[in-house]
Amino acid sequence: MKTQLPPLNTETIWAILKEELDDLTVNQLVWYYLGYRYDESSQRWNHTQVDEDWRKDYPDPPDFIENRPPTVKLTRSIPKENKQLLKEKLGFKGYKIGEFGPRQTRRATMANWLLSYLTQRKE
Repeated sequence: MKTQLPPLNTETIWAILKEELDDLTVNQLVWYYLGYRYDESSQRWNHTQVDEDWRKDYPDPPDFIENRPPTVKLTRSIPKENKQLLKEKLGFKGYKIGEFGPRQTRRATMANWLLSYLTQRKE
């Protein structure tokens, strides 16, 4: 487990979209802001800070990039007014046809969720 995650800011969001951060780091960022904490001493995940709805479905943090269902849940948890934040706040135009697949789509979902989280905390 990485102990040093990048700061949650627009530079980090862009790094996710541009694939400058590896998949594990992107997963760990989302896990952290969902409330998952890894306890080194017990070698287990502590989910006491995780919303009950997530904790029930995912007692251990899910791999959002490899699995569609948790990514769908992540998408649904973004408030409606924040669904287009990547476009509205960052000017992200999306990926070009032929240059993306499920992995990039899931990374964009994770980036949007993190941007929504960031936006909600600043307001």
